Amino acid sequence: MKIISKTFKIFPLLLVVFAFYACSNDDDNNAIILPQQLDIVDTAIATPELSSLVAAVQAAGLESVLRGNGPFTVLAPTNDAFATFLNGTPLDQVDPAVLQQILLNHVISADVSAADLVSLSGADGKGYTRTNADGAGGEKLSILFDTSAALPRFNNSASVVSAAFADIYASNGTVHVIDAVLGLTDIVDHALNNDNFTSLTGALTAENLVTVLQGDGPFTVFAPTNDAFTDFNNPNSNALGDILLNHVVDGVAFSTGLASGYDTTTFATNTDGDNLTLYINAGDTVMLNGSSMVVVADIVGTNGVVHVVDNVIDLPTIATFATSNTDALGSLVSALALADTGSPTVQWISTVSDASAGPFTVFAPTNGAFADLLLELDPSGNTTLGDLDPATVDAVLLMHVANGNVRAADLPSLMGTIPALGGDLDLDINTLTITDSLMREIGIIAELTDIQAINGVVHVIDRVIRP
Repeated sequence: MKIISKTFKIFPLLLVVFAFYACSNDDDNNAIILPQQLDIVDTAIATPELSSLVAAVQAAGLESVLRGNGPFTVLAPTNDAFATFLNGTPLDQVDPAVLQQILLNHVISADVSAADLVSLSGADGKGYTRTNADGAGGEKLSILFDTSAALPRFNNSASVVSAAFADIYASNGTVHVIDAVLGLTDIVDHALNNDNFTSLTGALTAENLVTVLQGDGPFTVFAPTNDAFTDFNNPNSNALGDILLNHVVDGVAFSTGLASGYDTTTFATNTDGDNLTLYINAGDTVMLNGSSMVVVADIVGTNGVVHVVDNVIDLPTIATFATSNTDALGSLVSALALADTGSPTVQWISTVSDASAGPFTVFAPTNGAFADLLLELDPSGNTTLGDLDPATVDAVLLMHVANGNVRAADLPSLMGTIPALGGDLDLDINTLTITDSLMREIGIIAELTDIQAINGVVHVIDRVIRP
């Protein structure tokens, strides 16, 4: 009963009703008074400061829900908060479906005390949980809580009004009275609500991309933190707008749906308008293009989902896709480096890493393809890639590169001949097979085509092409 001593107004919140149990025998008739705690709805009804909330709950048809077993945590806006939110609009003129979603955005399906919020928050005092409002992809909306101040704050727009109005316990949950109505958050709102994203929101504003991410979507956004922007020096001098679009993917991809591979493209494009590929490596952590890790996943908005990342994802070059997937293409990287130790036709590593070079079309042999080549050259298995002459490796690499950005759909236009830098190659478009000068057949792996970089496109092949 310490709360009662703090403010007389909270007395109704602690109001109890008494059930009377009659015990009788032949001699007397005694009554035992048992206190019964109010549920969340009755707690609100008993509190004058929450009369607008009660009216809204009833208008939205949610009274029976909030009388359920729960447990629930309700962030309860005051009458003043509703007056500000409605701005003179009568409650009966608000679309009940919209009102229902707004109210459900104040309901968490768990019993969460103020102390619980502190324990759930990160080192910066912030954290996310889900409300009962509908978000993108069939998931519920996320809500930001911040416990760094004396009183919890939600979505950076509503705070618990006082310590006396936190942790009001009901029979089916807990009520925290707050000073503003929480709107339904889209992707941009989530970024604006969290001061860890001020650099991101500033960049989006500067590049006129805010309205794009306020659209219907749905979008998946990989959101770099302020520290990520501070650490990023834009080594290739790429346009900021293009870099930002390289963090946006069409559709909703929750963390459970992020699979390793090259199947994802971003909103960033090359000069031909081809969307750039995003390489995802989903293991114990989720890495993007080999340089950016997801550190907070699945922040759900009305029009998409946000995953927080620890580094800015620069526009990928051909080198990006090889170096970020050494399990599949590490031997190709080694071959490029080996050729550079001699007198190469071009400096291979710097060329495929240069965002302004090309564009090139690269037919990229897998690690297994290089292993097979070494056995072709030496069936004893005693030859390693490093044993090869750099000039020979240079000549081999030239057979894997053609000028231009030739995507899979463009291959038929080559009329059966790939004009590689090292000489023409026969192409059977029906079987996606390349034949080299030694009459060896090399297969283009259909599911690993069109890996699009800013300076060209990569198609993975199953054998090394020999000159």
